[in-house]
Parts: sequence; structure tokens; C-alpha cells
Amino acid sequence: MKYSLFTLLFFNGFIGFCQTPIADSLDQIKNVDFKKAQAEISIIPQKEKVSGNIRYEFEILGSTDSIYVDARNMKFDEVLLNKKPVAVRNTGQRLWVKKSFQPAEKNTLQLKFSGTPRQAMYFINWQIPDSINAPKQVWTQGQGKYTSNWLPSFDDQREKVEFDLSIGFPNKFKVIANGKLVKKEENESTTRWHFDMQQPMSSYLLALAAGDFIQQEKTSASGVPLELNIEKESSENLEPTYRYTKKIFDFLEAEIGVAYPWQNYKQLPVRNFLYAGMENTGTTIFAHAFITDSVAFKDRNYVSVNAHELAHQWFGNTVTAKANQDHWLHEGFATFYALLAEREVFGDDYYYWKLYQSAEELKELSDKGKGEAVTQLKASSLTYYQKGAWALHILREKVGKEAFNLAVKNYLELYKYKTVSTNNFIAEVETAANVDLSDFMHKWINQADFQGAAALNSLKKSQFIKNYLEIAALREAPFQEKAALLSEALDFPVNDYIGQEVVYQLAGETSKDAIALYKRAFESNNIYVRQGIATSMEKIPKHLKPQFESLLKDASYITKETALLKLWMNYPKDVNKYLETTKGVQGFTNKNVRLLWLTLNLVTPGYEPQKQKANYKELSGYTEVYYPMELRKNAFGYLYQINSFTTQNLLDLLQSTQHHDYKFRNFCRELTDELLKNEEYKQKFLALSNRLSQREQDYLQSKLQ
Repeated sequence: MKYSLFTLLFFNGFIGFCQTPIADSLDQIKNVDFKKAQAEISIIPQKEKVSGNIRYEFEILGSTDSIYVDARNMKFDEVLLNKKPVAVRNTGQRLWVKKSFQPAEKNTLQLKFSGTPRQAMYFINWQIPDSINAPKQVWTQGQGKYTSNWLPSFDDQREKVEFDLSIGFPNKFKVIANGKLVKKEENESTTRWHFDMQQPMSSYLLALAAGDFIQQEKTSASGVPLELNIEKESSENLEPTYRYTKKIFDFLEAEIGVAYPWQNYKQLPVRNFLYAGMENTGTTIFAHAFITDSVAFKDRNYVSVNAHELAHQWFGNTVTAKANQDHWLHEGFATFYALLAEREVFGDDYYYWKLYQSAEELKELSDKGKGEAVTQLKASSLTYYQKGAWALHILREKVGKEAFNLAVKNYLELYKYKTVSTNNFIAEVETAANVDLSDFMHKWINQADFQGAAALNSLKKSQFIKNYLEIAALREAPFQEKAALLSEALDFPVNDYIGQEVVYQLAGETSKDAIALYKRAFESNNIYVRQGIATSMEKIPKHLKPQFESLLKDASYITKETALLKLWMNYPKDVNKYLETTKGVQGFTNKNVRLLWLTLNLVTPGYEPQKQKANYKELSGYTEVYYPMELRKNAFGYLYQINSFTTQNLLDLLQSTQHHDYKFRNFCRELTDELLKNEEYKQKFLALSNRLSQREQDYLQSKLQ
């Protein structure tokens, strides 16, 4: 086990986000102010096409010889400037209007456009026959992908516009977008959904989604409508998925001290999403993998992402960074306030544990000479999110909660719907607290090294962290020297994190005293301590076999999956009993328990041999393109383990080498590379050529060459 860097310091005095680049467009920002947009959009999902009209109202602030709108790979049938046709130049990236513009207040630019988005708008399962139960969805992702792929808009986050969207989409599907739904117009084949916004926002925060969603409506303590959406087939999981949502909303609004800045708040999970979540204005879209039931909630849940994306509605959406080096003003703030909300839900120990974990990562990176300032261009997510959150945690401790909260409130109110720099925020803190923060700026904002000693001093304010570090520091000590302290740590009530640390240190110990401690850990009935046993114990002693078998019934899918695999490895003669105990358990959205169960069934000929053909068909079928990518990835992995790919599996794999999600795409490409090392699979791939798309053929040929 890796030795904790903070544990060493203690005894020497001590779980898809992406940045939007700012375009090279300073002159337009200085000279032109786009105020309002009214867009009528029509989507033909079967053809993956979008078309419509958008009318911008704008002011000319200073003389300029051109204006532009970002529009990627779009066709324009009509462009009207102040209601008159005007000559334009379409570069495929931008639509330019070349003309001598003089300062003027009321101008309009009307565009009639059409296009087939290559990214930023994604069409899920529209080529799948209706006879197959494959939920059809359309969703967008602007940040990092550019909304200008589906709507003529602005790739520069400094340009803020009030957008009103009208969206035409086939009947029987619900459409969700930014703003308040003010009207629905239904005709024979389509429904037009009209949404109204009242405040300006950056184009990357525009969003729409369509699918077979059901919703539950709640109201915050301050009267803000909260709309919780989920796909119909997952309706029974709505409550655990959105558990604590209202509590988080009410807490953040009270803690931040500034009223929620938008008309309403909507959330929805979609399939094959690029990131964990995206904080579109008033409309958070998040990954299907966070749909959870009450058992899965204990292992992984949507709470952290939920709080993070909601905090962005203030930090990033309302007040937006002027420059890329200030991106931490979005992510650091969202991470910090999410932690405060999680503290409200899960308690102090959770809060300090999350800080401790991120501090460990940051210090390890820093000690390797790879630390980054939070204001560094193109810094890592760890820096923007976690180091940014740590800077705010330290700052709040330094100036006091009252001054910190006043500074945040003043900052948000002064720069509401505007853009800011790091210096703008620091100036508000200096004023509210009457302090000079130049030393803080040097150490926590502009310096690459992580301030490990200062972080540890802060963590040591938690008695839980001090207790944890005392136990963690025993990792290298002989068992007999630490047995009494480990035993004491298992006294009721057992702390989740300290209890896990105890069983991790028991790993590999087989003495009578160690077995006795294991039994105490089992008897604690702490689900996380028992999970720690499941994940850390490789060889299961006979003295602990009954206790380990009991893990199969724990309310944790991680525990069930891990215990099933390890019992199969340790006691193969009893595998029928273990398979019978876990029959029918599905697990997370990637069906982690079910897929392991199917695989073990296939390599256990004596258990239900008459059903093995059907079980293989089920396992093999989960690679089909219409399943969620997290399930498909899991299925590909197990089929690789048992070396049993059908022709359809290989077709599905090649199709996935072109998937829009880069992590899933890369996984499938690496797996394809592995299979191509085998001559038999190489010939099978070659035989598929006439069944592949041109992109898939080109990719396969590039690999074969």
C-alpha cells in the first residue's frame, strides 16, 4: 500500500469538465454588444439535421468595418441586416458581415440557417428500429464543443446574450431547454416548445435535450421551481437519483447569500454524455451513469455532481471569467461550494475526508515538480477544481466566515451577468476583511507548489483527521505492535474511514489475533468497513469464510461484485451457492454485478448448463450500439476476458472506435488493437469490411497497415 505523504508529515510536524477557450475577438467585444436573440429551431433527429431562424438585436459601440457570428459548417439561405439583405462571407467557421458600422443602438441581424452538426448536438438511437426498446434522445454540449455547431452564436464566453428559444421536435418527446416554458404548440407530427430567458448568458451555456422523460416538480424554500427529469424506463430511480436536491438548493442559496439568479432550475440525465455533468444555464445535463437506486446510492451517487453544477449557476454562469487563466473562478468555486453542501448532507468527517484526499493528490503532484498555479493556462482539472477549492477553504479560514461571505455576496452582486478576473474577486475580499492578500495570492493562487504544511494544519482542526492520521501512520508497523490500537479503532461506533483503514492494514494477516480483529470488523455492520474487507482481502481464511459469504447480501453493489469474484476464486467448489445467492442482482447502470454473474456462469459448466446459451446471448448482446456506453464497455471487457466475441460484437466494437465520447472511443480502439494482434481475429475483422461505414473501414485499414 502506498505510504501517505500527509502521514509522513504528521509525524514530522503534521470519485465530462472542460474549459471554453476565448476566441481571438477582442475588437468585436469592444465595438459590438449583442443584446438579445430570438431563435426558432427545427430538429429532424432521424436525419441528424437542424435548421431555423435567429434574430439578434445588437448595438454598435465603436466604429468597425465588420461584425461576425460563429457558425460551424452551416449553410445560410438568408441574411438580413436591419431587415435588408446584406453581402456576407461564410468561412465555415464564422459568418462575416463586411460593412462600415458606426455607433448605433438598435440594430438587427436575422439569419436563416441549416446544418448537420458534427459535434455539440448528439443524436442517440435514432437509427435503431422502433421495435427495439432503445430510448431515443437528443442533447447538446456547448462547453468545449461550441454551440455554434447547431446555432449561429458566439464561441467567446465574454459575449453574453439573452436567448429565447423556440424548438420544433417530433411529437411524443419532451423538449427541455434554458428558460421558462411559456407555450407549446402541437400539430400533426411535431410540437413546438417556446422557452423564455430574462437574463443574458454566454453561448456555451445554451442547451436543449429531447427524449421520453418524466418529471417531478418541487419548489425551493425561496419559491424557485425545481424540475427533476429522468427517462421513463428509470422512473423508479427518480427519488434516489435526486436525493437531497432540494436540501442542496436551499443550503447553497442561503450560504452564498445571493438569490438564485435564474427563473427556474431543471436537471436531466442523458445517455452517452461526454462528462459527469454540465451546468447549462438553469438546465443541468448529467451522465446516465449517475442514475441510481437506494443500494447504489451508498456506493456512488449524484450528490457531489448535483451540488457542483448547481453552484455553477452563480459561479461561471452569472459571473463569468474574462480570460482562460481565471477558469478556476468557475471550477474552484463550484467545487468548494459543492463540498460545503455535501458537508451539510453527510457531515464534517466527509468534508475533511474529501479535502484530505485532494490534498494528498495535490501534494504528490507538487512533490514530483508537476504542481500548477490555479491561474495557469491549460492547467489540469485537479488544479482548477481541487486546488481552487483548497485556496477558497484556506481563504475563508484566513479572513473568517463572515468577511468571506460578505465578499462573495458583494462580488456576485457587483459583477452579475458580467465577466471578471481573479483580481476582481480578491479585491472584494480585501475590502470586506480589511486585509492585504498579496501573500495569499503568491502562495495559493500564483504559485505552482501546493502548500502542504498549511493544508495539513488546516486539516488538523478536525479531530477525525488527527485520529485517522494516527492510525494511517501505523501502516509499516509490525502487526503485534499495533494490534491494540487497531482494535481500539474498531470500538463502536466505527468511523467509516478509520474502520476501512484498519481493515486495509489487516490485509494479508492470518494470525489468531488478526482473525479476531477481522471478526470484529465484520460484526461492526458498517457497510463501508465491510466493503473495505471485500476489496482488500485476497485469500479468504476458512475461519472467515462464513463472514465473507455474508458480504454477498450487503446493500452495496461494490461489495456484492467484489465478494462474488473473490469467493469464486477462493472456493470454486461452492460457486453454485454463490451464483444462486446473487442471481438477479443487476448493480449500477453498467450492470456490474449481473455481467460478472453471467461471466462466472459461463465458466461454471455445472451450474444451470441448460441456460448457458441464453446467458451468453445476454452477455454478448450488451455490446449493441443502443445500450448505454458504460454497460457496453463492461460487456466488451468481460467478453475479452473469456475470449468470446461474435461477429456482431466485432461490428459493435469497430462502430465504437468512432464514438463521440473520447474515453469510450479510446477504450474500444485499444481493445481493437489487442484483438488485431491475434491472426484469427484479424481475419474476422477483414471479413467485415463490406458491413462497415466508410469511417470504420478507413480506421480498420489504418490499423492493418
